[in-house]
Amino acid sequence: MRAKCGRIASRILAGTALLFGLKGFAQLATNQPPELSLDQAIQIALANNRPLQTTKLNIAKSQWQIAETKTKRLPQFSTELLAVGDITSPSFTYQKGVFGTYNNTPVPSKNINISLSNGVTGYAIAKAAQPISQLYQIHLAVREQELSADLAGQKYKENQQSVVADVKQAYYATLQTESALDAAKVLVKQYHETDRVALQYVSQESILKSESLDVKAKLAQAEYQIVTLGDTLNTQKEYLNNLLGRDLDTPFRPHPVSPVSLEEMDLKIARQTALQQRPEVKEAEINLSRATYDRKLAKAQFIPGVGAEMRYFTPINTAILPQNILSGGIDMTWEPFDWGRRRDDVKQKTIGIQQSQYQLAETRSQVVLDVDNTFRKLNESRALLAVAEAGRDAADEKLREVNNQFKHSAVLLRDVLQQESAVANADQNYEDSLLSFWNAKAAFEKALGEQ
Repeated sequence: MRAKCGRIASRILAGTALLFGLKGFAQLATNQPPELSLDQAIQIALANNRPLQTTKLNIAKSQWQIAETKTKRLPQFSTELLAVGDITSPSFTYQKGVFGTYNNTPVPSKNINISLSNGVTGYAIAKAAQPISQLYQIHLAVREQELSADLAGQKYKENQQSVVADVKQAYYATLQTESALDAAKVLVKQYHETDRVALQYVSQESILKSESLDVKAKLAQAEYQIVTLGDTLNTQKEYLNNLLGRDLDTPFRPHPVSPVSLEEMDLKIARQTALQQRPEVKEAEINLSRATYDRKLAKAQFIPGVGAEMRYFTPINTAILPQNILSGGIDMTWEPFDWGRRRDDVKQKTIGIQQSQYQLAETRSQVVLDVDNTFRKLNESRALLAVAEAGRDAADEKLREVNNQFKHSAVLLRDVLQQESAVANADQNYEDSLLSFWNAKAAFEKALGEQ
């Protein structure tokens, strides 16, 4: 009796929970969260994704580096000030008559000591230098910095494509889970109907009570599936919100995406498109150009450094030195013998060019392999989706027929339960195939270098 009362109480609690669940679902239906389309999600992610914005700032940093390098073309101004205290007292000694005689009087008439300075002394230098021969090297350095900025831009595009692909996959996973949740709710309704009919047959002693309990066990399992799918859906929405760079609890509901897709472009055209659009290829080409400029910079080390210079010099607190010295001229620096250092540097840069050429060829090959692989995977997933869709439709129609026959006692309850399980499996296979197709499509679009 206690066991029977316990079962009755558990059923009452389950019915109450289901009632409140249906009431909550009705409230959500009247106050649904805003709909978020895939295009909107992508645009929000491109504008707000935090790692992507961090990468974007590297472009601005590269632009400022270019501006900094360009300033080296202009005259460079520098000042130097030295102030020291003398430990000894340096002086100049002029011997008697060192400057000759005047009116038979020696000049000077006796030895004279003149101190160079008293106390703190030093000097001040102001210099303005304009590079001349170095302008060629500066030009190469500026061009290399511009290539670095281009490389940062390609890195940003590559990260953009990765973010877009991640958003698509997260969006498709959310949509797939939401669709599976809807299918699970429909299956619960079917189990409820089967349970109602089974209870009628039990009262008529047409079936055994154990068979009715089997229906209730299936119903409990389906309701548990709704709980797990709901938790999975919430987790996926939080992950997608994080990709979009917004609060994790931002409510939304995904907009259904049509599973039907036209056949993709020809494989040959797809390869050409990818080679033109993939950032990896652009990066390899930029690295090759940078290696070329590196070698030019290495060769430019053989050019003597020639520049125009204007210098102002004045000593501080001295008695006999001239106070203002202004000079101008040409300044040249050159290292005539370097033990082969510059030559070895040029050889290293030449090898770097060869490495960049090989890397470019390898990158092109890897891009083509990626396009071919994703192209074939997409075709396979599209064919599998058609199979799963046909299986789902057949299982649904079979369940409808079996339910009608069960209501007229033409089939056993066991047949109904088996077919309901078959429908659940067919729905799951379809949802998995649909998600696989969407992911394959996103991967193919990424392989093409598209957003």
